[in-house]
Amino acid sequence: MLVKFGASATQISFVVAMNFLPSIILSVFSGSLVDRLPLKKFMISLLCVEVLMTSMFFFINSLEDIYFLMILLFIRMASASIFFTSEMTLLPKILDENLLSKANEIHSIIWSFTFTAGMALGGLVVHNFGINAAFSIDIIFFIFAITIFINTKINLKHTKATTHIFDDIKDGLKYILENKKLIHYMILHASVGFTAFDSLVTLLADWEYKNIISIALAIGITNATRAAALMIGPFFITNWIDKKRLFYLFIVQGITIFIWGLLQHNFYIALIGVFLTGFVTTTLWSYTYAMLQEEVEQKYLGRVLSYNEMMFMIFNIFTTLFIGFMATLVCLDTITFIIAALFIITAFYYKRIFLWII
Repeated sequence: MLVKFGASATQISFVVAMNFLPSIILSVFSGSLVDRLPLKKFMISLLCVEVLMTSMFFFINSLEDIYFLMILLFIRMASASIFFTSEMTLLPKILDENLLSKANEIHSIIWSFTFTAGMALGGLVVHNFGINAAFSIDIIFFIFAITIFINTKINLKHTKATTHIFDDIKDGLKYILENKKLIHYMILHASVGFTAFDSLVTLLADWEYKNIISIALAIGITNATRAAALMIGPFFITNWIDKKRLFYLFIVQGITIFIWGLLQHNFYIALIGVFLTGFVTTTLWSYTYAMLQEEVEQKYLGRVLSYNEMMFMIFNIFTTLFIGFMATLVCLDTITFIIAALFIITAFYYKRIFLWII
């Protein structure tokens, strides 16, 4: 839609950044809300807000509406971010430690599948029927999700909060500061945010591929290919990964992104590189997340995970804005190579600093 309106690389990056900004701004309060409120009712309310914000996208008609779009995205993604924190707080409360890592991975695979289908369907629908048709389908899926969730039984007792929310916030910060190793767990997990390629994919579609295939299809096929790898990868890596081998997985992530950078000037060959970039990402995300969850006391889960989400989104927004800024200075493959180098650096941070501290 932004490409159709003639948005610049910087404008696209700022709009994409609105997907990540709410987690940074609201994390202080969202974690305390998650720890205080009955999770199921709260999560259903958040889904309803997402439906409402999505329905407002129909009123975006030109580049003049870009600030309205950013407000809608901010509210929608604020709800989505808090919903995610609620979801990841819920899992450790209903599952034992042995099942938690597997549950995270299954969650990631399901997310990757729906992301794959969504990107592929989105590209086809926009290409054939227009942008509003894609928004309509999005709303239908939200309503479907709300219906399922309402009818899902969750046996979890809610204890009414007796302290003030600001006392909860202070207590959560104190807990993190007294357990400084949690910050390193957050940094490690947040490094997966360097894979926030959305604006890079959009720029490639607009600058490199539009003479070969429509921009909507290029974006849809590229993201669907990567998301398919996100879904398939864990089936091959899950039983292999452990804390010693995690170092090599970060190295592999860097190498695959570098390969994508080498191949990305040819749309069809680049899809091989795109697939490789996604193959290990799901396992990196789910394994580092489970490492953090296992270190946190249950009563602090919502608050710690919300700060973790904040740090993850800081890395996402940094990557997005970095791509938008650097796109005005260097070629897109150079940007890709720099992102690849960041994963190599993270691998050595894990081996030389993280494991020594933990």
